Amino acid sequence: MQSQSCITRSRAKSCGAKSIDNMNLTQVFRSYELLVDKAEAAFQGIGKEHSACIKCERHCADCCHAVFGLFLIEAVYINKSFARLDGKAAQDTLLRCDEMDRALRRIEIMLQKYADDPQMKAHALATERIRCPLLDRNLDCVLYPFRPITCRVYGIPTKIQGKAHVCGKAGFHKGESYPVFDLDLVYKELFLLSKELLDEAGIDCKDKASLLISMSKAIRTPVDDLIKEDFRAT
Repeated sequence: MQSQSCITRSRAKSCGAKSIDNMNLTQVFRSYELLVDKAEAAFQGIGKEHSACIKCERHCADCCHAVFGLFLIEAVYINKSFARLDGKAAQDTLLRCDEMDRALRRIEIMLQKYADDPQMKAHALATERIRCPLLDRNLDCVLYPFRPITCRVYGIPTKIQGKAHVCGKAGFHKGESYPVFDLDLVYKELFLLSKELLDEAGIDCKDKASLLISMSKAIRTPVDDLIKEDFRAT
C-alpha cells in the first residue's frame, strides 16, 4: 500500500461525485463494523487461550506510538466519530495533530537518505515513535470505542505481509505455536470497503482505495475532501 506521505495532492475530477450528505454510508459502515467485530473476537479468543502472554492494560500506550496509516474507510469512520467529540477534548486532539504532522515531516526528510534501500526504509519506519493524536495526557484514547483495527489487535500475534508480528511487551515466545490474526486479509477487506465507499461517491479511482492516510489528516480533513481529493504518486 502507498503511504500518504509519499504522494502529492490534486483536486479529483469529481464530475457527478456525490456530497457526503447525499451518500448512504450505513451499509459500508456496517460492513466495516462487522470487520471490527471479527478483530475484537479474535483478540478475546486468543486472550482467553493465552491470557498470561497478553500484557495489554489501561495506560499502556506502546501501540499508540507508531507510524501507521488508515485506509479511506477507516479515515472517514474516524472523522465522523471525532465530530461527536466534545469541545475541549477535540481542541486538545487537534493540537496533538500539529505535533504528529511535524514528526511526519521530519520522518519524510529522514527517509530520503534510504530512497534506494527499501529494507532500511522499512526498518527506520518500524522503529520510529510517533504519538497518536487520539492519546490524551492521561494516556487514554479519546476515541477508544472507534479506534482502528490495527490498534485492536496489537497485543496478539498478527500476520503482516506474510510474516508474524507481536508486541514487544507480550509474553509470546519464539519457537512456540500460537494462533495468529491475519491482518493481510483484513487489509484486503479494508481496501474493498474503501473502493465501495468511492463507488458510492461516484468516484472511479481504484488506486486511491489502496492509499494510506495519517491519523492527523483523517481527523482534520472534511469528509468530502477525504473522499474527493485525488492522490497521485510522484
